[in-house]
Amino acid sequence: MVPGFIDGHVHFLTGGFRLASVQLRDAKTPEEFASRIGEFAKTIPAGTWIQGGDWDHQLWGGELPHRRWVDALTREHPVWVNRLDGHMALASSLALEAAGITRATRDVEGGAIERDPTGEPTGLLKDNAMGLVDRVVPPPGEELSLRALDAAMSYVAARGVTSVHHMGSFDDLEVFRKAQAQSGLRTRLYAAVPLGEWERLRDLVAADGKGDRSLSWGVLKGFVDGSLGSHTAAFHAPYDDQPSDRGFFVNAEDDLYRWISGADSAGLQVAVHAIGDRANQTLFDIYERVAKENGPRDRRFRIEHAQHLRPEDIPRFGALGVIPSMQPYHAIDDGRWAEKLIGLRIRTTYAFRSLLDTNAPLIFGSDWFVAPPTPLEGIYAAVTRRTLDDLNPQGWVPEEKISVEEALVAYTRSAARAAFAENDVGILKEGFLADFVVLDRDLTAIAPEEIRDARVIATVVAGKVVYE
Repeated sequence: MVPGFIDGHVHFLTGGFRLASVQLRDAKTPEEFASRIGEFAKTIPAGTWIQGGDWDHQLWGGELPHRRWVDALTREHPVWVNRLDGHMALASSLALEAAGITRATRDVEGGAIERDPTGEPTGLLKDNAMGLVDRVVPPPGEELSLRALDAAMSYVAARGVTSVHHMGSFDDLEVFRKAQAQSGLRTRLYAAVPLGEWERLRDLVAADGKGDRSLSWGVLKGFVDGSLGSHTAAFHAPYDDQPSDRGFFVNAEDDLYRWISGADSAGLQVAVHAIGDRANQTLFDIYERVAKENGPRDRRFRIEHAQHLRPEDIPRFGALGVIPSMQPYHAIDDGRWAEKLIGLRIRTTYAFRSLLDTNAPLIFGSDWFVAPPTPLEGIYAAVTRRTLDDLNPQGWVPEEKISVEEALVAYTRSAARAAFAENDVGILKEGFLADFVVLDRDLTAIAPEEIRDARVIATVVAGKVVYE
């Protein structure tokens, strides 16, 4: 028996919706990618948007998809399917038409519209440019959103997750509040809303407080850059495979400072996505400046992902008390191809061991829908660092492995603290909430390679069995 697992970074409603969308994550060829979309189109009414997908172009050698792959198969369905990291997506010609995107459409700051040699859009949009399509996609509606939430709660309960830190919107928060009022929640939710809307959250907290132990808020989520796989993570040096490319910021540094300073002065928690080493350094500089200007308090700044760090920035987490909110499954996924993108910079990528050794308050999560919300796989990843292709049996960057107990703490006690819930959940102790998981074996007493074979027997939230 272990404390209930806390997933420190999820997109909960999106994950629920993805359970019923077209499945592209393991499509291994462009032909399979296209045929799955075509077959899925046959199962839904004409005019319905095909979304989700979570494709990975690295599985078929790195060629990026093009709208012509799917246009002939989806003549009655706009297609808008994203790469698994959520920072790049493919739009069919119907979707581009609905969004009004043509060769005359200007590029978007903090994003990119990929074009062919003649200047025509290929259908591929990155980061902020994705908003051009997102804004015309019909909203799912309340009933479907509540169904997605219910599906997500059942799905994570079967994987031993009792609490999640959700990265989303005010609309998501309203869905959570409605579900809580109607039938209650089986998963504890700590709900983040967009950093740029910090004043709205300030006013909500002033009016309604920060929620309760079932559903709480008070945290804001922002972005510095994009992702490694989409070449939109911001680095000091160029990408090894694209020497003209260093990635980019999706928000201006001045805006980030202004939002973070205002939110912090209002007593709110701030969690910001940073992937590349330049993004992480810039965010650290902002955090340090804001903490100095606003004065001492228990602020618990977070860096979401903290993937690629300069060696000199690693000790800053412990020194400043900044929480690295990381996703170990990403390490064994990205480890299959990251070196060809950033070369020797992988030595301080997903630097779990180095972070703990410098007293960083490390927490773990999944980034579901991007990766599976499966803490047992995350623990396996952190302890073995064996990539998904099994080509690194001793571990990818093996010096950054950590122990089983350290990984368990990152998924329980430390993750509870990152949501100001350390007095309620995260450990097994009299007086705490009865959130726990029963596993079919003791993770500390088996070979690390066997951890991925472990299974959840039962999941209990507040003393009630939610999965067995």
